[in-house]
Amino acid sequence: MHKKRLVVIGGGAAGFFCAVNAARINSNLEVIILEKSSKLLSKVKVSGGGRCNVTHACYSIAEMIKKYPRGSSFLKKAFHHFFTNDTVAWFEKRGVKLKTEADGRMFPVTNNSQTVIDCLISEAKKYIVDINMKQDVSEIQVSNGKWNIICKGSKPIEADFICIASGGFPKIVQYDWLNNVVENIELPVPSLFTFNMPGNSITSLMGVVVENAQVKIVGSKLSESGPLLITHWGMSGPAVLKLSAWGARELALVNYHFKVLVNWIPEFNENSLREHFQKLRFDLARQKIINRNPFVLPNRLWEYLLVQSGINTEIRWADLPAREQNKLIKQLCGAEFEVKGKTTFKEEFVTAGGIGVVEIDVNTMQSKKHNGLFFAGEVLNIDGITGGFNFQNAWTTGWIAAKGICSFV
Repeated sequence: MHKKRLVVIGGGAAGFFCAVNAARINSNLEVIILEKSSKLLSKVKVSGGGRCNVTHACYSIAEMIKKYPRGSSFLKKAFHHFFTNDTVAWFEKRGVKLKTEADGRMFPVTNNSQTVIDCLISEAKKYIVDINMKQDVSEIQVSNGKWNIICKGSKPIEADFICIASGGFPKIVQYDWLNNVVENIELPVPSLFTFNMPGNSITSLMGVVVENAQVKIVGSKLSESGPLLITHWGMSGPAVLKLSAWGARELALVNYHFKVLVNWIPEFNENSLREHFQKLRFDLARQKIINRNPFVLPNRLWEYLLVQSGINTEIRWADLPAREQNKLIKQLCGAEFEVKGKTTFKEEFVTAGGIGVVEIDVNTMQSKKHNGLFFAGEVLNIDGITGGFNFQNAWTTGWIAAKGICSFV
């Protein structure tokens, strides 16, 4: 029997998942992966500090879709085809057991992303997926129901099916090779980035982590809570990364120049903290304010906030003047910082924007305009916050594309 050919463009998580599942489901399908670079599964390799945050331990679709600033309505339907429990089962069936951490992130028990990479490459070998590196696709054409893939410096490749899983591109011109088959491309902007605060004295505390802080963007409704890391260039950590995802488009419009308010102790607001201070001054009256940090904040940060409030660190709690107390309350619940620019968070970086999902059939991942053309992963206008959500999008859309392609073979 003459085999039909599937060419997957992109050797990342979504592309691999589509390729290996399609090859496994239908042995009469010849599957080829074209990867532009000299590296396969590069994001899988670096994700989660080299451990690979495979997915998130959320088993409610209604809750899961709240983690996607863009594409949630599409994923609400897609997750009915392949969800978190399916991801866990798929990898465990192939010897990759996952563990859940306190914040819900799921990693291989080996704590090594290579385990996930080895599993996917092993599946590719098992089902004879042909992997071609350094294949830079410049154009795709369709003629008489067949697809032609033009790669720079190589002969055209003919295919019956194409799955585009090339990842997100930071510039709109990088989508030009798709212009003849795609109409709706949302302007790409960065998501999941850190905040630069050049010249701000807070950077002297680089390495300090606050386990739960609230960060708000001044002049907007954007606010996120979670661990916050102070770096030598500004602020990072899950609270900041989540905020950058939800504010991706808004922050791009102001060229990443804005102000944030940080509440270091979000269990309090200024009013409730002012009341609490009366009790603190009574209970800790004789103790030096520098020696008694009642909020379990890192000591370096506590000292910094006292200095910023103009407080003599040798003063006793009982002797704290009202003016300096009010300044300290403001520093604790609403310290203001100016952000001037962003830094790409290399491990988790994703692009907001890409191919509009309005053009895609969610049940097959096939283009509504062109038969035989499928999409998966971050090339679509779908992106999640940090925590394994972007990989779940990759596994889900890759799986649906594989099933969809095989249904037409």
